[in-house]
Amino acid sequence: MRDRGWLETDVIIKSGISRGHALEIGPGPGYIGLEWLKKTVDSSLTGMEISSNMIEIAKKNAGEYGFDAQRLKYVEGNAMKMPFEDGSFDAAFSGGSLHEWEDPQRIFSEIHRVLKPGGRYCICDLRRNLPFFIRWFFSLSVKSSPLRHGLHTSIQAAYIRTEMEEILATSPLAGARVKTDLFGISVTGIKD
Repeated sequence: MRDRGWLETDVIIKSGISRGHALEIGPGPGYIGLEWLKKTVDSSLTGMEISSNMIEIAKKNAGEYGFDAQRLKYVEGNAMKMPFEDGSFDAAFSGGSLHEWEDPQRIFSEIHRVLKPGGRYCICDLRRNLPFFIRWFFSLSVKSSPLRHGLHTSIQAAYIRTEMEEILATSPLAGARVKTDLFGISVTGIKD
């Protein structure tokens, strides 16, 4: 996806997250955050991942990008109880993991807690109601049968706009903007 330019990095930057110390929630192999660091200045990143195996893969990928420990670190943790002090980050973002969150409302509360006042957030993911031709295109682009099955499972677990608006309405991020595009859904905003 990175090589095809399908990462949400530009959406994250356009949301105003272009500098400062950012938290990436669920970086997986790390490509979204690594591309964000590559495209930004005066920035540093902490990637929080629940899987120690994924952290090892992300560290390996970070080595290929050549980022040092002053700009990038990975921490093992669960987004429902983030291992950070209140007001630790200038921004928070996540790409492609929202559909896997066990309790999105609780994680939105944690995002609010760890952001500094005025901190920005951007959560991007697939949406369940993708147009048929986009689903078809994604299916064709994934050659491996197990990966294709995983893609379809992820799409089925994803949210639609009205569901996300309902979840956000009773969270500390109630003022968030929910937007859909051809490929997915994004939740953006600024902590009061």
